Amino acid sequence: MKRNQVILFIITIAGLFLLNKFVMNVNNNISITDTSELVNHEHVSSQKLFENVWGAVKNNYYDPSMNHQSWARWKEHYHGKIKTDEDAKVAIDSMLASLDDPYSRYMDKAEYNDQNTSLNSKITGIGVNIASVSGKVHIINVMDGTPAQAANLMPGDIILDINGKEVNGLPLSDVANLVRGPENTIVQLTILRNKDKFIKKVSRKEIKIKTVKSSVDKNIGYIQISSFLGTSTPNEFIDAVEKTKESQGIILDLRGNTGGLLPNAIFIANLFIPDGNIVSIVGRNNYKFDIYAEDTEFEIDKPMIVLVDGSSASASEILSGALKDYKRAKLLGTKTFGKGMVQKIIPLPNETGLNLTIAKYLTPSGSDINKKGISPDIEVKLTAEDVKNRKDVQLETAKKILSQMIQQETTTALKK
Repeated sequence: MKRNQVILFIITIAGLFLLNKFVMNVNNNISITDTSELVNHEHVSSQKLFENVWGAVKNNYYDPSMNHQSWARWKEHYHGKIKTDEDAKVAIDSMLASLDDPYSRYMDKAEYNDQNTSLNSKITGIGVNIASVSGKVHIINVMDGTPAQAANLMPGDIILDINGKEVNGLPLSDVANLVRGPENTIVQLTILRNKDKFIKKVSRKEIKIKTVKSSVDKNIGYIQISSFLGTSTPNEFIDAVEKTKESQGIILDLRGNTGGLLPNAIFIANLFIPDGNIVSIVGRNNYKFDIYAEDTEFEIDKPMIVLVDGSSASASEILSGALKDYKRAKLLGTKTFGKGMVQKIIPLPNETGLNLTIAKYLTPSGSDINKKGISPDIEVKLTAEDVKNRKDVQLETAKKILSQMIQQETTTALKK
């Protein structure tokens, strides 16, 4: 597939999901062409702000029963009682909590500005990849040329707290949000390295992330997708496929990939699945929209293993779920996160915003993986000792099994 075809495909698929000039995706990020259009500069009273949110949820939330409650009661309960924006935030947070939906959230002006910064692909942080092992947050990779490298953070370090907040047991997305922040601000980390505990103060910088990495080991190609958020991810993936084209099998690593853009996941799935339904989007009142594979001039037909873990979420689950359902690849690792919901950003007055769940998605077999995750075909757990010793038993096991798959395919071909 040529580069211009890649770009055209992305534009075509993205067009299916344009809602109020932004693109739906399966994580907490949205790809847009002009973030300024997502900011509502109208100023209203705090009471009116609350009522705006109430109406937005009433008209857009994917579950019209509002978690089996009378939505009108919230408007009645807070009528005439909200005097400040802080009052509005408390009331809105309480109202949204009643939905029992961890992905629907209100963002005040500062939070919304941070989100729009991320939407502009301007990610500021320190440059580490993290994983949760037995509830503890481990640094598994330190990117070259980043503040984390300058601060001498190392793979295997355990993050105990961030700016005084204990992170043990927190979802990785919450940990990542604590690490990120405005450029040139300082984040303070308490680190445990072996038995030594110490504090590192690291300056946040803009991190230029390449989302796809590749290498070849003998006859096995290795492709890692760290995120589906980048608009360059499809072309980066095509480059990785080109670099591994002489390999006889592929290991696709989605561990730690918390998701990103829906079109990116669909595009990559389409390279392995030439026809059929890749994912189904189910919206309000159970309206269902199936997204099918498109004809392409490029198809990858090799034995494949996909590495997944508890941080593989959202777009990662769309891709791995499709590959598993079509028996196009074997999944190896641990059960995925289980995020099967689609969010939309709704701009609100006073430069605030609402991240609201408007749909859920199903894998090609019709499985709803939300809060359930996807079980791997081959379970291999990564222990704290493995991380400490930088021993990737999941990757090692994948290489052994993939070598067997390649041998079996070669033997079968010779018999024909």
